[in-house]
Amino acid sequence: MSLDRVVPVVLSGGVGTRLWPLSREAYPKQFWPLLGERSMLQETVARAPSPGFAAPIIVGAEAQRFLVAEQMREAGLPEARIVLEPAARNSAPAIAAAALIAAEESPHAVLWVMPSDHGVADLPALHRALDRAAEAARAGHIVVLGMRPTSPETGFGYIEPGAPLPGLEGVSAVSAFVEKPDAARAAAFLADGQHLWNAGMFVARASVLLAELERLEPELVTAVRAAVDGASRDLGFVRLAPGFADSPNISIDYAVMERTSHAAVVPADLGWSDVGSWDALWHAAPKDAAGNATHGPVQLLGAKDCYVRSEGILTAVVGMEDAVVVTTEDAVLVLHRDKAQDVKKLAEALKAAKRPEAASHRRMYRPWGHYEGLIMGDRFQVKKILVRPGEKLSLQKHYHRAEHWVVVNGTAIVERDAERILLRENESVYLPLGCVHRMENPGMIPLTLIEVQVGSYLGEDDIVRFEDTYGRA
Repeated sequence: MSLDRVVPVVLSGGVGTRLWPLSREAYPKQFWPLLGERSMLQETVARAPSPGFAAPIIVGAEAQRFLVAEQMREAGLPEARIVLEPAARNSAPAIAAAALIAAEESPHAVLWVMPSDHGVADLPALHRALDRAAEAARAGHIVVLGMRPTSPETGFGYIEPGAPLPGLEGVSAVSAFVEKPDAARAAAFLADGQHLWNAGMFVARASVLLAELERLEPELVTAVRAAVDGASRDLGFVRLAPGFADSPNISIDYAVMERTSHAAVVPADLGWSDVGSWDALWHAAPKDAAGNATHGPVQLLGAKDCYVRSEGILTAVVGMEDAVVVTTEDAVLVLHRDKAQDVKKLAEALKAAKRPEAASHRRMYRPWGHYEGLIMGDRFQVKKILVRPGEKLSLQKHYHRAEHWVVVNGTAIVERDAERILLRENESVYLPLGCVHRMENPGMIPLTLIEVQVGSYLGEDDIVRFEDTYGRA
């Protein structure tokens, strides 16, 4: 790691429930292409291109590790360091872990901490602001990038800049951090032209950040340091030790920024959006002449200022204004844009009702590819499975179900107990209950097959793995 290069630290542990039914626990919003062809996570790491920046450190949930790894492979960043949290403990512990890992190579490395799921329209303006922030960070400040408000938002925290810092152009001390205001106060902040949105982007030397955490939250640093020292490394992942869960559940704002004397702010006008709700996504997305933003197979007639998105089936909207309509394979959401913040309450209600749609999609991603539920019946279910070229499933068996596999595209090698069977298109194999089996794609194109499961219990936890390429238990 060069001493001169900034180290991007990307926080990728969020769920984004306000973007249900698209964003769910098993596949959160940072992995979706919401503002372009690339996912939000891929867009985020692309803002820090090599060789100007060091390889990114991405901190996220263990359950999403293969999603992160695959998206980094697609983005051409296989060298990204993926740090896995054994439990979600808010931003301060995650940032502390990244700072400790970066400090192993360079104690004075400058970290650029950012969420994985925000949009930025003006990349040159971002880099200009970052250059100023990095200069201030090298002078010992902990810098937050403050976004110039474009509306009286009540869902963001605000920053009140103080006096300019001598010798640092475009950098001011922080006079105060302001909690999310009510509507009247937010309007006053917009009118005064001084207050800035807190976008959750921070720039600081690893050594300075760790020293302040050590001073203000010593228990946090003790727990995180032990988790980093006890981390295991496999398949390119850094797995923090379980003691990480002993750290306080606290944000970097409360842990450091609101208490340190080193806080500074760089005002920035980036076309920034937190993409935190369907209304925010409508504001950030390109629109037609009637103010409509669409994605996927959508047909509109007499609609105005709507956000309409379909992930598959044709979605038609007639004569609606200021509406959000989102269609996925297993759920439909319709609401007025003014009610966009209430989607989080809806997602919580679905979770309390134990609806599977609250947490997972019909399509579930795995390190070898993905599967998609097609039909669920009494004692049987049908899935479509896609295995990427060169990948293979674990060597496994099931206690409660038998399976039929039918290849519809590509070629499969199937291990069934002592047998090794080659299957081509329109060929099938039967896997009786209790047999030890595995599937592999030896070809150059994706392998697609239909799986029919029959048995008394069809849960994903009815599996015993004997060998797994991806280190799963």
